[in-house]
Amino acid sequence: MPRRLVDISIALENDVVADPPPMKPKITYRTHKDTAAEVCLYFPGLKPGDLPDGEGWAIEQVEISTHNGTHLDAPWHFHSTMNKGERAITIDEVPLEWCYQPGVKLDFRAFPDGYVATAKDVEAELARIGHTLKPFEIVVVNTSAGAAYGRPDYVAKGCGMGREATLYLLERGVRVTGTDAWSWDAPFIHTAQRFKETGNAALIWEGHKAGRESGYCHMEKLHNLEALPADGFLVSCFPVKIRGASAGWTRAVAIFEG
Repeated sequence: MPRRLVDISIALENDVVADPPPMKPKITYRTHKDTAAEVCLYFPGLKPGDLPDGEGWAIEQVEISTHNGTHLDAPWHFHSTMNKGERAITIDEVPLEWCYQPGVKLDFRAFPDGYVATAKDVEAELARIGHTLKPFEIVVVNTSAGAAYGRPDYVAKGCGMGREATLYLLERGVRVTGTDAWSWDAPFIHTAQRFKETGNAALIWEGHKAGRESGYCHMEKLHNLEALPADGFLVSCFPVKIRGASAGWTRAVAIFEG
């Protein structure tokens, strides 16, 4: 049977809400007509009218963060150290073997916005789908944020993965995870309220900060996870190689064999 590929990435766009306003990407599109004169600069004596249909090349200028779009966060993003004291690795140091492995999907769409998933939640979902985690499997989390992508409230939607839920995965050899929400952790608006009520700073970014104890990567702003089964697929999520960076963009794809 032919191999089936499912795109689980979002596109970089100017007008679709995928980040808070100060963090939005900016894409300037230059058309073939816009660049005809620029092409001529490389070839003395050439005029725009000499080009076929007077057209140059289409090209885009993009102003983005490494955390715009679907991206893979390196341990360096979470903290300066990982594995209880080692220097955290940057995106160009992430082992390629981590980024092409069998996938497992946890369906957490029923959890309310801002809920912080626990180890028991992960254990219960694995039991429901009848899956035993294996080292290096890539675990993706389908939250209610997936259905809200592009809406103004997207960044506030979905549950987050707490410290103990994250460590539950890492203790079983998982090294790459992912979510269709804006963040691996619960949306900031909900965490801010819990911090206000408790004064407990350990609640802030607790899933990310689990990387201090065990180095790992996660993808954020995945898409189309509802199209995936619970398991039986591969995930490819190789990041763009940026020297010393905290993240790299990835065209994440789920691959079904046979």
